Amino acid sequence: MGPVRLEAITWERLGDLLADRLLDLKPADGGPWPRVAFDGAPAALPGDLAQRVSEALRVRGRPSLVVGTEGFLRPGSLRFEYGHQDVDAYYDGWFDTRALWREVFGPLETGGDGRVLPDLWDPATDRATRSAYVQLPPGGILLLHGPLLLRHWFPFDLSVHVLLSPGALHRRTPETEHWTLPAFARYEDEVDPAGTADVLVRADDPRHPAWNG
Repeated sequence: MGPVRLEAITWERLGDLLADRLLDLKPADGGPWPRVAFDGAPAALPGDLAQRVSEALRVRGRPSLVVGTEGFLRPGSLRFEYGHQDVDAYYDGWFDTRALWREVFGPLETGGDGRVLPDLWDPATDRATRSAYVQLPPGGILLLHGPLLLRHWFPFDLSVHVLLSPGALHRRTPETEHWTLPAFARYEDEVDPAGTADVLVRADDPRHPAWNG
């Protein structure tokens, strides 16, 4: 990633500006449901930003649905097939991308019915959540958050990457999860999410984010 000019901003202002931008977002496939990625390592808290934007959209009268990929983990027997700390398995096999295509993106394609499954698998119980489908009305916006999102060719109409420097990522990741850090280094090398995303947010200091506007 080359030099990127970032401007200081508050989280509140960032949520408002992103919501305003999404009001005019048109799906690339001509359908009625814009799809937005909030990409970032768990320590970067991309889900918090997605929730903030959802609330800002609600105030503006625009429906949205926040979905986290942690609700689409594969069963433990598959995630831990090669051990509980296998970096390649985390990078390639922890998240059920087929289920995300089927239950989240498929219903929002042109001609879809807009009925989205908000989660599928509970990692705590290692059982299906049995959650009810949610009807996203035409014009409603999908806000999908999670790590490693920009390597799957999901049909996002806008992508936001919440960036942490390697040092900040190490400091803010719980020690029990440090084994995942090589996966994020690989992601940076292979995908360059900071250079690929439409919007870049730097959050090394969680009190003082910056973005590329």
